[in-house]
Parts: sequence; C-alpha cells; structure tokens
Amino acid sequence: MDKSRLRSFLAPIASIFFGLAVGAVFLLITGKNPIDTYFWMFYGAWGSPKFVAEMLTRSTPLILTGLALAVGFKAGVFNIGAEGQLLFGGIVSAYIGAYWHLPVFLHPVIAIIAGSLAGASLGFIPGWLKVKKGLNEVVITILMNYLAIYFTNYLVRGPLKYGYLPRTKPILDTAKLPIIVNGTRLHLGFILALIIAFVLYFIFERTVWGYSIKAVGFNPHASRYGGIDVNKVIVFSMLLSGGLAGMAGSIEILGLHHRFYGQFSPGYGFDGIMVALIGRNNPIGVVFAAILLATIRTGSGLVQLRAGVSKEIVWVIQALIILFVAVSYIYERFFRFGKINLQKGEG
Repeated sequence: MDKSRLRSFLAPIASIFFGLAVGAVFLLITGKNPIDTYFWMFYGAWGSPKFVAEMLTRSTPLILTGLALAVGFKAGVFNIGAEGQLLFGGIVSAYIGAYWHLPVFLHPVIAIIAGSLAGASLGFIPGWLKVKKGLNEVVITILMNYLAIYFTNYLVRGPLKYGYLPRTKPILDTAKLPIIVNGTRLHLGFILALIIAFVLYFIFERTVWGYSIKAVGFNPHASRYGGIDVNKVIVFSMLLSGGLAGMAGSIEILGLHHRFYGQFSPGYGFDGIMVALIGRNNPIGVVFAAILLATIRTGSGLVQLRAGVSKEIVWVIQALIILFVAVSYIYERFFRFGKINLQKGEG
C-alpha cells in the first residue's frame, strides 16, 4: 500500500479516535463517566445478536444513501437531494407494493427497480440542468428536496391516504423483503446494500466508467482534454446517485415499515453526506462508516438508560467525529496540493 492510500485509510480512523477522545473530555465536563458511556454505547449495538441485528438494520439506509452521495462526490458533483429522492423512491415502491398483484419473488424486485428509477429521475433533472444550462446542482437538489417532501405529503394526506393517519395502504405480503434473522427486524435489504457496495467498488476500481467518474471529479478540464465526455459522466453520476437514494427508500419501505408515511426517514438522505465523508467516498469505507453511525445511534438508547447520558450528548459525540473528519480533509488537501504548490514556488 502506497503512502497516499495508507494516509487515506488512516485519516478517518484517526478522526474517529480524536472525536471520541474530545467527546470523553466533554462527558467529563458534564459530570458523566466516559468509560461507562462508551461501554454502554457499544454494548447497546454489539452486546447480543439481537442488538447487532438491530444495528445492521439501521445501517442499511445509511449504506445506500452514503453510496449515493459518494458516487456524486467522486464525479465532483454534490447531490444534496438524496432525501427527496429517497422519499420519492419510497412512495413509488409503497404504491406498487400495495396495489400491484405480482408473484412473490417478482414483486419486491419490480418495486425496488421502480423506486430506484423514481429516485434516478430526480437525480437526472439537476444533472441535466447543470450540463445544459450551467445551473448549480446544489441549489437545484435542495429545491427538489422540498418538491419531493411536499408532493409525498400531499399523496399520503390525499389520493393515497389509508385510514385516519397520513399514510399509505400496507404493502402486500408478496412485496415484503424477507427477514434473514428470526426474531429481529434484519431483512434482506442489508445484504442487497452490501452487494451494491461491492459492485460499486468493482466499477470504480476495475472499469473504464469508474475511471472516467474519478477523472472528472479530480479534474474535469483535463478529462475533457483527454477525450472523456464530461457532461455524460456528470449526468450519469447524478442518475446513479439518485437511483441509489431511491433504492434506499424502497428497501426501507419493503423491508421494514411496509407502508409509506411522511416521517419514515429521520434524514437518511442528509446522513449520507456524513457517511460518504467518513468513508472517504470509497464504497467499502462507506459500509464501515454506516455501521459506525448505526452503532452510535443504536447504542444511544442504552446509554441513556444505563449511563444516564441524554441522546443529545451522543449526537454531540457524533458531530465531533464529523468535525475531525472534515479537518482531516482540509489538512490532506493542504498537504497534497498546498505543499506541492509551495515547492513549485520555491523552485
């Protein structure tokens, strides 16, 4: 392993360590025992097979939204609309799961494909506007988040409302993703998320398309000079990013909630930004980053119960980890580019 790869591997680990260390100081200042806090945090996620299954269940949407953001970041585009794409994919899958009558093995496949296409459609629009009209994809994707949020809220309060609460009809049994560990909520969606991560890793490391995406993200002008169709790569990356976010919503509905309601996502689309940052936009790193965040969140309940530490403090610890990850990014960019420029200037 060369020095750059080793540094990219060690930087997020060091960031996590420093975040936990500063979090321990913060806990001491507030009069809490950091050893007890961290013990119950990790025990609450890893202390029993049921705890592990619950943690992996919570990591599933984080993996997929992290992958969605990582694809965009690799190509140098910022898809901040993953939350809206997730919601759009979720409601399309909920509709197909509830109203379409299909064979048991085909039903979830069709629902997931449809949900992914729904998310991809919301990713395509800002990508197309960026390359054709020069519009900023960050602004467009943020605006499209509101479009998806209000449109899905309208559907569950109007045409697709089922019962007294704003939610859709439950999906049919044929559309449900099977549970893979009896007595838990862990479903097949977790395995699908892992497969998608390994497929993306292969694409980035072993295919021309993966090389093109990374090249465009690193330097679009040099890529265009080298014969890469930069516009096509940007649109494709936004399509793929939106599709992965839509798939995250589909799998959450088909595997866990079994119906769509407005608050089924606590912000997974935005959490994907954190996951992609910690995972350094590497699909395998994204999996581990998602498991880390799921560990913190799953264990927070036991931390509150056994250590007397509020969930808000756990969120502060998570924020500290993200802060140190961001600092490591800034330092690495200075080290890799700033130092080179200084040496050139001295020459």
